[in-house]
Amino acid sequence: MRPRIASLPPVALAGSALTVGIGGLYLTGLLLTGGEIEAGTTVRGMDIGGLTREEAARKLEQHLAEAGPRKLAVQVGDRKGAVDPRQAGLAFDIRETLDRATSTGADPVSAIGGLFRSGGDIEPVLRVDEDKARATLGKLAKTLDQKVRDGAVSFAGGRVEQTAPRTGYALDVDAAIGSLRTSFLRGTTDSVTVLPAHETKPKVTAEETRRAVREFARPAMSAPVTLTAGGKRFTLTPAVLGEYLTMRPDDAGRLTPDLDSKGLRATPAVTGALNGLPTTPRNARLGLQGDKAVVTADATPAVEVTDKALGKAVLPLLTGAGTARTGEVATRRIQPEVTRENAARLGLTEKMSSFTVDFEPAAYRTTNVGRAVELINGSVVMPNETWSFNRTVGERTEANGFVDGIMIYDDQYKKAPGGGVSAVATTVFNAMFFAGVKPVEHGAHSFYIERYPEGREATVAWGSLDLRFTNDSGKAIYIQAESTDTSLTVSFLGTKKYDEITSVKGPRTDVRQPETKVSTDEQCVPQTPLEGFDVTVERVFHNDGREVKREPFRTHYTPRNEITCEETPSTRQP
Repeated sequence: MRPRIASLPPVALAGSALTVGIGGLYLTGLLLTGGEIEAGTTVRGMDIGGLTREEAARKLEQHLAEAGPRKLAVQVGDRKGAVDPRQAGLAFDIRETLDRATSTGADPVSAIGGLFRSGGDIEPVLRVDEDKARATLGKLAKTLDQKVRDGAVSFAGGRVEQTAPRTGYALDVDAAIGSLRTSFLRGTTDSVTVLPAHETKPKVTAEETRRAVREFARPAMSAPVTLTAGGKRFTLTPAVLGEYLTMRPDDAGRLTPDLDSKGLRATPAVTGALNGLPTTPRNARLGLQGDKAVVTADATPAVEVTDKALGKAVLPLLTGAGTARTGEVATRRIQPEVTRENAARLGLTEKMSSFTVDFEPAAYRTTNVGRAVELINGSVVMPNETWSFNRTVGERTEANGFVDGIMIYDDQYKKAPGGGVSAVATTVFNAMFFAGVKPVEHGAHSFYIERYPEGREATVAWGSLDLRFTNDSGKAIYIQAESTDTSLTVSFLGTKKYDEITSVKGPRTDVRQPETKVSTDEQCVPQTPLEGFDVTVERVFHNDGREVKREPFRTHYTPRNEITCEETPSTRQP
């Protein structure tokens, strides 16, 4: 009997055959594709199909290195440059690229799928070192960034010059990294990558620049302008005008003219023409007819041409033509304090006092006394004002018209600038004394000088001792000063507050004897001896024939030592 064979359902048979088929395909796929690059796989045209990873890696490293761009041409605004991809941290990642190209793995679906597909073209993976990219782009920005530039109009040598406006660009480093990535992957060297940048438009446009040239600049430089000030006529050429003329943008970006009036006022073309105008007012000159004050010369007002007035006159003329380029500068007349018309109203009617000092003739004394008298003569002191010798005469320097002379320094005679000016100080002091006005600051010489009245004399020193008085007479005071080679006289003109002022001198007290000394100082001046002493002088005020009050002036004089000058070997003439 033949054994029975159990029959299987058709589906079961089919399933078993299917199972055996899939298993065979899996094993076949594993054998054919496992661990290798799929057939037909390319990277940038390079066939790596069927290669192991190691083989493909070696082949790709060489191929991608040759295929990658050596330089990336870039542009920011209208400026062009280049980026080295390596320095910017741009490189192909071989490992990641092969991961894309390698068969997926040993699972049945991947293995069997590998039997029925080819690899195709794989895009290489790019690796970016962002720190390097930022550093490279930061350096690039220093050369390719462009500052915004406004349109401008300037003037040089009487010519109009235009500056074209320019848009500003500032590289956007973060956004530019993406642009570099795209450019590198594209791999072309003949195209320029425009990098993203922040754009700044100029405030003054090209259109506005052209308008400013057309409407103002060219007319301004077309011809000279002619001006009159205080009766003086002068012309300003385009070259002179252009030196002080600019055009500046306002808040809306419109160019408007700006004239440096101060600079223009100081230019020789203006100052030379206006030199003849009186820049300071000159008081009327007063003199004496007997004891009566009279005007001997009329006052002269000053004519002031201000920077502002000059600019206000010039600017409107610059857009004119022909006679429209001629105009007048407004001037300001500064009136003097004393005029022929107001002298009497100010109280300048009579002689209040007068004092004269005589001295031995000497060239230095004539110069220094004459210069101080010149500066003092004509001084006007209004009621309650304080007059200062040092402020009026100034420092006794060569530049101020003084020369070296003999003066007292450290209780002995020495040569120094301005020697002899104390004679003027003493004369002013006595005129002040007998005019009856209030002394504020004064000081006597350290030792007595015989030509001056005891206790009624004064000296001055720049920076340390002044002669000052306050006019408390209630009316103006005019100081008249005049000198010769051997004398000087100072008179106070005004209105007397007291009928008469006299001087009473007391006896010498605390008399002290001088010493004898020898000096080898190069500036030594021989000196005769004179005793030192104290003395009091009283100023006595009289009104209506009676004494009103007395003021004491106390003076302390040191002895005037006898000085003999001797030469030392270093100062002796050969």
